[in-house]
Amino acid sequence: MALFIKQLTIIGVGLIGGSLARALKDRDMVGEVVGVNRTRRSLDTALELGVIDRATNDVVEGVKGSTMVLVATPVRSIPKVIEDSISGLSPGTVITDAGSVKGALVDKCEAILQPHDVHFVGSHPVAGTEHSGVASSFSTLFEGSRTVITPTKNTPSDALQQVRLVWEAAGSIVEIMDPHHHDRVLAATSHLPHLMAYNIVNTLSDLEDDIRAEVFRYASGGFRDFTRIASSDPTMWRDICLENRGAILDMLNRFRKDLDKLSVQIETGNEDALYGIFARSKHTRERVLEERKK
Repeated sequence: MALFIKQLTIIGVGLIGGSLARALKDRDMVGEVVGVNRTRRSLDTALELGVIDRATNDVVEGVKGSTMVLVATPVRSIPKVIEDSISGLSPGTVITDAGSVKGALVDKCEAILQPHDVHFVGSHPVAGTEHSGVASSFSTLFEGSRTVITPTKNTPSDALQQVRLVWEAAGSIVEIMDPHHHDRVLAATSHLPHLMAYNIVNTLSDLEDDIRAEVFRYASGGFRDFTRIASSDPTMWRDICLENRGAILDMLNRFRKDLDKLSVQIETGNEDALYGIFARSKHTRERVLEERKK
């Protein structure tokens, strides 16, 4: 199946939506890109940068005539955005998203669209930076990254193929995964690390003023590297926590137990156990990084 999208609508023109538009434009795989945002300022920026060709605050107007729609808003808003757009959608339109929670979201969106001959295919580009907004978008964001597509038994094969081709065209490696399994995997690999970064910065922020000043003054490159993701969009991460709370709480409980074990080894001065914990972690990280090269 050759890919050329005559008109693509992006609802939520930020880092992800803007980067996808740039990638498809660079490869001459899209005709007109329509941007839909609640605020005019971000749309004006997107127009000035050439990321989109037309802008509107009206979601119904924005989806008219589009064969594909990307919803790149915070995950809790996605079903409502899709519901609001229905009267402007054409039969056969394919809608996908960029949210990092999939289970309940996919169920809701399929139920909304089922009577309208419009197809929802959940997708999650596992890419990004700590920056947000369309001004931070760039065409190579997805190159070499992975995008998880989460079809169900209701997903037409041609709709799935269209979404696959879009992300592959942007340079991403596509993986197919069950929506609910996706949420368990991402709770471990993405959601837990972000929460750890946020919580470490909060812990240091709560120190007494004189100690806090010393702590941040002597923060090393390791601190900056580890806490970089704590600069991510707070609205997005609030929604992720609420929408994937079961899997996230399970991972937090697992982490808490391991942290308690580490505390015991430090308290008792068990040098062999401490060495074993650190050596196992080092080995696991090196193995994972090596496997990712394959």
